[in-house]
Amino acid sequence: MTLSKRLAEYVYQTSFQDLPEHVVEFTKICILDWYGSALAGKDLPPIQAIKELVEEWGGHEQASLVTGGKSSIGNAVLVNAASSHIVELDDIHKSSIIHAGTVVIPAAVAAAEAYDLSGKELITAVAVGYEVCYRIGEAVSPSHYYFWHNTATCGTFGSAAAVAKLLNLNVEQTMYALGNAGSQAAGLWEFIEDGGNTKQLHTAKAAYNGTLAALLAKKNFTSATKILEGKRGFFEAMAETADPLKITNNLGNVWKITENSFKIHASCRHTHPAIDCILDIMNEHSISFQQIKRMTIRTYQTVLNITDKPNPDSVYACKFSSQFCASLAAVKGSASIRDFTNESLRNPEIENLMKKVDVIVDSYYEEAYPEKWGAKVEITLENGKKFEKGTDYPKGDPEKMASKDELIQKFISMTVDKLADPEEEVEAIFKLDKIKTREWLRKQHISQLHH
Repeated sequence: MTLSKRLAEYVYQTSFQDLPEHVVEFTKICILDWYGSALAGKDLPPIQAIKELVEEWGGHEQASLVTGGKSSIGNAVLVNAASSHIVELDDIHKSSIIHAGTVVIPAAVAAAEAYDLSGKELITAVAVGYEVCYRIGEAVSPSHYYFWHNTATCGTFGSAAAVAKLLNLNVEQTMYALGNAGSQAAGLWEFIEDGGNTKQLHTAKAAYNGTLAALLAKKNFTSATKILEGKRGFFEAMAETADPLKITNNLGNVWKITENSFKIHASCRHTHPAIDCILDIMNEHSISFQQIKRMTIRTYQTVLNITDKPNPDSVYACKFSSQFCASLAAVKGSASIRDFTNESLRNPEIENLMKKVDVIVDSYYEEAYPEKWGAKVEITLENGKKFEKGTDYPKGDPEKMASKDELIQKFISMTVDKLADPEEEVEAIFKLDKIKTREWLRKQHISQLHH
């Protein structure tokens, strides 16, 4: 049996009854966290640009947009996937380096609504979609990640798997969905050099392309049958080294969705270990930012590749600047969604402190990556005193998990100005296994209207 067919069989055979109770409950938390991020980002200019474009395109009213109203499945997926990635509070999986929620869930939600499917079917599809993209991401990481945005590339397989599950595709059709998803997998990191809006296009297209692949497969639109392992397939083309065993090892027995990490700070996840250490040092020793002479962040190479940005020129670029995030945390005492503003970008105290931040590679953290995303921060004060703190796991990792209550509060903080009653939304999502997807989304629509 080929690797691609083995994965297709897994998607086809998995049912809601196969999901342990803790996986069901964890999947609901992932859906909640995705929805909070999607609502938080819906009014920002890049999302409004995509919304305006899909309105110009038009489309049958099949699925809900987080920006309001309905459009075609494809249009809804584009808007909702982009919106859930822009505030940088969406979930992340360490070893695959993928934000699965922002690609898998919008595709699954749109399909489940359009075809009037149950919350149980939605939960199953999401769990399966996470499993597929995480395992593919693990197989090609970390070499793939240097040029390619794993969420965009590997995430395309996850959205295809989720929609294939919802459409009840057979094994052959699911293989077609995965094959055509892989042929569309794309997303280069070059946008990070300019701070462009492309990152939102990555998630929009990953979710859309996977959905398209599955919908075409339903019509027996064929594809490569060895898209992963073929001589001109995904592994050969897009990774220096690949480990196919990471895809099949314990497949069906281990649920990788429960390895998910949740963001506490509203910035690139690679900046979070240092932010945590800075906040701990300053709180534990009652240090004020005015006392700081130097801050040194010791971490892994990818942090420098993605976030060594000493002079960010936009609020969005600030989220990918270790220097800015470290200084923001020191000055503001947090790095929340409400801290990343134009005022912070122009804050002279933050600007001054950024000049005192060094980011360097440390062999311990480099060797541990990507299983551990860690950092050590050394803070030297003007009086010569030095303090340091290190962590292998930022807050929100499974090893340092945020509680269910903390994640509910995160959702409320992200949506308090978007929904009339965020707590009612929380209640509806945690009842998803007892209601239809449309019932939840109908409540969402009413809540937005009333707000």
